[in-house]
Order: sequence, then C-alpha cells, then structure tokens
Amino acid sequence: MRNTTQIKQTAQQTQIAIIGAGFGGLAMAIRLLQNNIQDFVILEKANDIGGTWRENQYPGAACDVQSHMYSLSFAPKSDWSKRYAEAPEIFAYIQSLISTYDLKKYCQFNCEVIAAKYNEQRCDWTLTLNNDTTLIAQFVIFASGPLHVPQIPHIKGIEKFQGKVFHSSQWDHQYDLNNKSVASIGTGGSAIQYIPEIAEQVKQLYVMQRTPAWVIPRDERTYKNIEKKLFAKYDWLRKIHRARLYWSNESRVVPIVKPTVMKYAQKLAEAYIKHQVKDKNIANKLIPNYIMGCKRILISNKYFPTFNRSNVELITDAIQELTSNSIITKDGKERTIDCLIYGTGFITDPRIYLKSFQCVGENGLDLRDAWHDGAESFYGICTKGFPNFFQLLGPNTVLAHNSVIFMIESQVNYILQMIQLVKQSHSHAIVVKDQVQTRFNQDVQTLLNGTVWQSGCVSWYQQDGGKNFALWPTYTWKYWLKTKKLNPADYRLLNKTSGNRAA
Repeated sequence: MRNTTQIKQTAQQTQIAIIGAGFGGLAMAIRLLQNNIQDFVILEKANDIGGTWRENQYPGAACDVQSHMYSLSFAPKSDWSKRYAEAPEIFAYIQSLISTYDLKKYCQFNCEVIAAKYNEQRCDWTLTLNNDTTLIAQFVIFASGPLHVPQIPHIKGIEKFQGKVFHSSQWDHQYDLNNKSVASIGTGGSAIQYIPEIAEQVKQLYVMQRTPAWVIPRDERTYKNIEKKLFAKYDWLRKIHRARLYWSNESRVVPIVKPTVMKYAQKLAEAYIKHQVKDKNIANKLIPNYIMGCKRILISNKYFPTFNRSNVELITDAIQELTSNSIITKDGKERTIDCLIYGTGFITDPRIYLKSFQCVGENGLDLRDAWHDGAESFYGICTKGFPNFFQLLGPNTVLAHNSVIFMIESQVNYILQMIQLVKQSHSHAIVVKDQVQTRFNQDVQTLLNGTVWQSGCVSWYQQDGGKNFALWPTYTWKYWLKTKKLNPADYRLLNKTSGNRAA
C-alpha cells in the first residue's frame, strides 16, 4: 500500500476542488475566476454539466421560481421566454455559462468522489475518485445539492412486473406512452408537472396518491419581445424587475411564520381546487388535511383539471403489490398497467445529506457519525471538525419561499472570504468553532418553532423526531446580511506544521 508521500507525488493536485457541476458548482467557479483564482477543478459524476436540469427532463419539467430570479445575478439572462422557465431553457442557460466563462477546461466528467479524507499535518484533503485515482486539494467545496439520489420505494412484487418502470428523473424518452395504461406513484413537485402532460397521451392513467399536495396557480405569461429588448438594452430595468420579484417572494415569509395568516390563504387554495375539479368527491380527496406550507407548496395550472379527464383515475388506497401486468391496491382492486412511473422524489435522509461517501475530518471523525442525529452546520456552509470543507445549500439553507440561487450566491461570496482569510493570515486551513456552530443551530431551531413547517405534518424537511434540518427559517435578506461579512472570531485558523491554531 502506498504511503502518504507516494500518494502526494502521484495524485493530481489543486488548490480548490468543486464537487458537482450544477448551478452551485458553476456559480462557485465563475466567482473564483472573477477573483483571479484559476487553480481549481470541477468534479462531475455525470458526462455533462447541469445537475438537476440535466437529469430532470421529464415532460412538463419547469422551475417553480420565476426565471429572472432563477439565474445568477453576475451572469444574467435578459431574454427569458416566460415568467417560469421550462427545463430545456434553463438547461440551455446553464450550458451558456460553460461557453461564456470557458469552464469546460476545468471540468472532469464521469468523475465521482467516493471518499474524502482530511490530512491534519498538511491541512488538505485527499479525494478518492471512482477511476482509482486520487486528487489532493487544499479546499473542497461540495456543490451537488441535497436532492439528487432518486427515492425508489420497495413495492411487493416489483420483481414480477413485466412492464416498463422508471423514475421521473430517469425518464425514458424512447418509451412510447401512447395507448398505454400507466400508474404514476407520488404527487410531489415532479409528478404534478408530468401528470397533465402524459394524461393527453396515455389510454389510462392511474394517479396513486398517498398524501395530497397544496397546489396553487402560476403566472404562465410570456415575455414580449419588446420586454426582452428593453431588459437587454437597459440593465437597470432588468434589475428593477428582478428586485420586484425578489421582494414579492420575500413577502411569503409572513404566512409561513404565522400559521394563523396562512389559514386564510389556505381557504383560497381550497376554493381553487373545488373550482378546478368538477367531481366533488375527487376534489375532496385532493384537499390536504394539513396547514398549507407544512409540506412544499406546488404551482401548476394544469394539475387539477387533469382529474376531469375520463382516462384519469385518482387512487387513494395504498398499494398492496404488483403482478406481472397489474397493480393491486389494499382494497383488493386490480388494475392492468403497461408502465409504472415513480414520481417519488429524492432521498433526504439527513445522515447522507452531504452524500453517502465516506468523509473523514479532524481526529478521524466521519461526517456520517457527526450527523448521526441530524445534519448541522454553520450557515449551511461549514461544519465543525471539517476544516477547509465547504458546502452550498447545506443544512437549513434550502428555501420554500424564494430562489435558492440567492442563497447560493451569498454562500459563494462567504466561501471566497474564508479562502481569502486563510491566505491573508498566512495559515493553511479554517474551521468553524464548535460553540459557534452549536449556538447558530440552536437559534435556527428556535426560529423554526411556531412556523407552518412545524405544525404537525411529516415532510422531507424533517428527520425522524421532527427536527427540521433543511429550511432557512426566515427572510433571505437576513441570511445575506449575516453572511455578507465574515467574522474571523467564529473560526479556528490552522497551519501545516502542527495543525494547531495559527498565531
């Protein structure tokens, strides 16, 4: 077995390793270049950039955040086609970033990190890659996002089923749904988008609903050519439009932190369902029994009218098993199907929030052990015991009311400050102090108390026991203010020779 010196001699070396080539990883790379830092690599497990928007290409895939808010402020797009862009346009925008900033030369595709280990003497990280090579980096930035591993439920008899089976994020575009009987499991963000699209193709669609979702209408207007031209010519006008969208989104925090206010909005949402769905019994089955916002609020103008179609059946009985060509529910009813689609979202176990690979920090601490009782960090960016290891959209920084791109930009700028502090202080590593992270997470959980997210339902935002490990509990402008300027007193600075606190 090679010793550490041999590994260092044969391994690829870089100052900064970015894991993931989605929005977060590309935003980090662009800001590094804008700060004259070019010694970095982007490690991407797939064969192309794009993250969520590379993988989620199912029919009807679109963003539930306005287009002008779902783009980088320092790499804007003035000619969005509509208020809420669809997946192909978002993916094309991401591809344009690669071209504009010449990022492909920094990317290593089909390159998955399977282990990461911190070296306390050298103050750097050794990354083990899936091609049996290693990479040594002073700083590691994890940018793969919390939702990227498909959730595939185990259904009794699935091995017997002879029809087509796929997850929404692994859509088989070669499979012809025309004249097929299809069962779709799940009613989350992806399902409510593809269900209306495939309902027009299939012979019969069975929508398997365990828990109904609150779905509200969206603004489907397109941008006129004159608007696009004005945004391109007058950047201040585009910025005003973006600001208006931002503050409109921020106003949604009020009903989130005050559930009594949300109940009024909920009455409107309930009326909307009853207006959209002609059959009263079906409409009642589509109305959730939890406070709106406790689970993710979805937006669609097409979902509820789909249940007025004669070839669509809403099924609320639990699935019992599959046979070679049918699905059987607990009430004993058997329905013949040709295809089964999982619209069941992604794995959100907080113990693998960062990823399921082994990640070892100071004193041999494995991140899975550090997060055994739930994922915690400091501003969702850095974690005690893991020097020079940063994350984008880490614990308690995902949003339910505004654009995560805003959060990513705040985090990217904060990470730049940490890298600069290490350099300016002539040290080699930085790690948040234990008590600082503990105090921060206590404050976050206090702010979450009394919000709609803690009003009694079970959601992916929570771990076992009910602790919310995912969401930022208040306004995003507050997060921006808190992360705008780094406080050096929150951190320990380490040096190479001893690994102890730098002078």
